[in-house]
Amino acid sequence: MRNLEFHDPWCLLLAMLAPLAYIWCARRGGYLTYSSGSLVNDLPISWRMRFGGLPAQMMGLSAIGLAVALARPRSPDTESRVRHEGIAIMMAVDRSGSMQARDLVSGDMSINRLQVAQQVLHKFVLGSPGKNLGRVDDLVGLVSFAGYADSACPLTTDHLNLVNLVEQMQIASDREEDGTAIGDALALCVERLRGSTAASRIIILLTDGVNNTGISTPQQAAELAKSYGIKIYCVGAGTEGYAPVPVQMGPDPRNVVLQREQVHIDEETLTQVAQATGGQYFRATDATTLDEIYSQIDLLERSEITETRYLQYTEHFSSVLLPSLGLIVTALLLRHSVLRTVP
Repeated sequence: MRNLEFHDPWCLLLAMLAPLAYIWCARRGGYLTYSSGSLVNDLPISWRMRFGGLPAQMMGLSAIGLAVALARPRSPDTESRVRHEGIAIMMAVDRSGSMQARDLVSGDMSINRLQVAQQVLHKFVLGSPGKNLGRVDDLVGLVSFAGYADSACPLTTDHLNLVNLVEQMQIASDREEDGTAIGDALALCVERLRGSTAASRIIILLTDGVNNTGISTPQQAAELAKSYGIKIYCVGAGTEGYAPVPVQMGPDPRNVVLQREQVHIDEETLTQVAQATGGQYFRATDATTLDEIYSQIDLLERSEITETRYLQYTEHFSSVLLPSLGLIVTALLLRHSVLRTVP
């Protein structure tokens, strides 16, 4: 067995008692005196005589087995890994109608702001080969918002499922659902984070607009986050001024054209929210910048150097203990039944 070790190796010294167990089981209860044994010397040896010493041998072997079992043989689990102290992250992502704008990827008008954000969030959570490891040990959750804030995924370490939910987000198409409830989204993130016992708790807000609906204002949500020691990073996505936005012409949903529409990001409010909680505000005008911003946040919010090592062991004492107990029971039964000696 590979990498076998003993938790209490000193218990192996008890195996030295095996001869005593053998002698105890082999002892006779008494003796009969005969004038001569010549009458029985030529008699054939029975099977009981041949196996008469078997119980004593089994008892000695069981004593060795019990010593090994007490020493607790075990093998380390090679799949165990180092776990760092993780942090709790809530991602708030804008899916309002303005996220339809096609201004983050130069030369490709088929990719809207939300699709770019989804790609960046995928890399932020799961990492990318040769660049970063993602948020392996962190609890990460998702709040999506337009006119209303929705808890899309609670804090979880099931990052594959989380990323699937990120990729399933769709831009609000119903006018009654549309809007930008930044304050409500932040307040909902605080609600999800305030019960977490993680060493650090942060919110990463991604939006391309101005708070124009909802119950809570961004400033109120920031004060609430500050009271719980939660840090907010705000990311404004999109160009300032005008951006190409798809517009349906007439009743036919296939008749869509790109029109330049005015867009605006409330950078002043987002900066105030971030600074009030000890976070930062970032501005992304293209996909590359957005990716770099999340990479920067990824570096800023990393676990402390302190780490806890968890090493699991597979215990093997039962595979030695049970056969040893079986030998003892069998030896006693044989010694007092078919292999008993008289006197």
